[in-house]
Amino acid sequence: MASEDTAPSHSHHRDSIKSSVGNTAANRRRQQAISIGKERREALIRAKRLCRDSIFDDGDNEKGLDEGEMVIDEEQSVLNARTAQTVQELKSSLSYQGKDATQKTIEALCALRKLLSKSEVPPIEAAIQGGAVPLLVQCLSFGSADEQLLEAAWCVTNIAAGGPEETKSLLSALPLLIAHLGERSSGHVAEQCAWALGNVSGEDMELRSILFAQGALLPLTRLMLSNRESTARTAAWALSNLIKGPDPKAANELIRIEAITDTIVKHLKTADEELVTEVAWVVVYLSALSDKAISILVRSDVVPVLVNRLVGSESLQLLIPVLRSLGNLVAADAYITHSVLIVGNDITDQVLYGLIKCLKSEHRVLKKEALWVLSNIAAGTLEHKTLIFSSEAVPLLIDLLSAAPFEIRKEAAYTLGNICVGPTKGSDNKSDIIVTHLVPLVKGGCLPGFVNLVRSADLESARVGLIFLELVMRGYPNGEGPKLVEMEDGIDAMERFQFHENQEMRNVANALVDKYFGADYGV
Repeated sequence: MASEDTAPSHSHHRDSIKSSVGNTAANRRRQQAISIGKERREALIRAKRLCRDSIFDDGDNEKGLDEGEMVIDEEQSVLNARTAQTVQELKSSLSYQGKDATQKTIEALCALRKLLSKSEVPPIEAAIQGGAVPLLVQCLSFGSADEQLLEAAWCVTNIAAGGPEETKSLLSALPLLIAHLGERSSGHVAEQCAWALGNVSGEDMELRSILFAQGALLPLTRLMLSNRESTARTAAWALSNLIKGPDPKAANELIRIEAITDTIVKHLKTADEELVTEVAWVVVYLSALSDKAISILVRSDVVPVLVNRLVGSESLQLLIPVLRSLGNLVAADAYITHSVLIVGNDITDQVLYGLIKCLKSEHRVLKKEALWVLSNIAAGTLEHKTLIFSSEAVPLLIDLLSAAPFEIRKEAAYTLGNICVGPTKGSDNKSDIIVTHLVPLVKGGCLPGFVNLVRSADLESARVGLIFLELVMRGYPNGEGPKLVEMEDGIDAMERFQFHENQEMRNVANALVDKYFGADYGV
């Protein structure tokens, strides 16, 4: 299966809790904005797809697997032998000169396609070793019957769903697959070729670069304009694989194509959830990799439409790319919080409602993605911080900080921390503290969660914990902050950095202990 690439940093975040412990939180936001491959299982499912069913959806079951056919479940050696024999039959049919030569070729292709489609472990390697690839390239030649082209492209699709070397064996087929995306091809053939290219581009950056250089981007984009939803869906999925990075060149090129933004908005507004899901992934990668795309998308109707989908959908598959898209856009461009998500507007209330809905979900990934968006909004204006603080989100955040899995606790901490820090800094380069938020949060029980983060082996999380402890010790009324931190064993947590190898963390933690728990403490 394909490995998932990690894209380079192209986004930034107005992270207001960073100032007490350097700039590390901002760097973390850049990484988070484009951490598209963290969910390994999801990445594998999205990267490559075996084609088991016909792409025909017009009521003709002509080339589909017949309903009721049994899945081939044979010894692998027997299956490999059958595959090698079928490849030889395909070779013989291509050299046959009789009047029914095309039909013989189609029948041989159909047999090979079934072998590659129906087994739980498709005999891809046996097909390649038997010499299938050059024969399939021959079958894809221009002037061939649509039925032959479709069967050949289907075989190529499933070979491309194999391992890295199996996918790379198809290099000679790529120009023909791209060529058959054009207007002269039937819709079904073009769609199957798009599927094959989606599998190829899901493999690695090297193959994505080859496809980009060979001109796959523009015809795939035109296919995404199709009114036929299955075609648009397949093209959008293939496009998201093609542009996903780490090189931003394809994403930058895609956003320049005329009508692409309008097409994205149209599909997000009107399409069924499957197509919306694929288009939302295109937005994820565009917003992760291209500053130009961010600038265009945030000034279009993409954000309001994504928010409508966030509020109206219960689909995990759809909500993940919707949340990632919103998180990337909010993290990268202050225009959204200043000009779109204005407190008092319906869209802002909808965003908060949708994020709270996800925080209540049982799905770990949904919670994490929703917190990523919320933490970015919480780093915006005072009005946004107050809106979140006054909402149902706060008790949920405190509960998550206390008892959720580690990565969720970390995300909740960013949001709670940002709620307590003003958008401006004092003359001493320390963040202003919103005491009216800080005190109720501490009384609500969030302090032990931050102390636990200070004890974490994850330095980024420990930094966030230290930042919050500093806010409490500096900003809690009547000088009670140090005592509250001490009561939660915060001194012991900070002293673990006394001889730590990380100089920055060592200096910060020691300075905090000396300042607030020095010789005069308790006197």
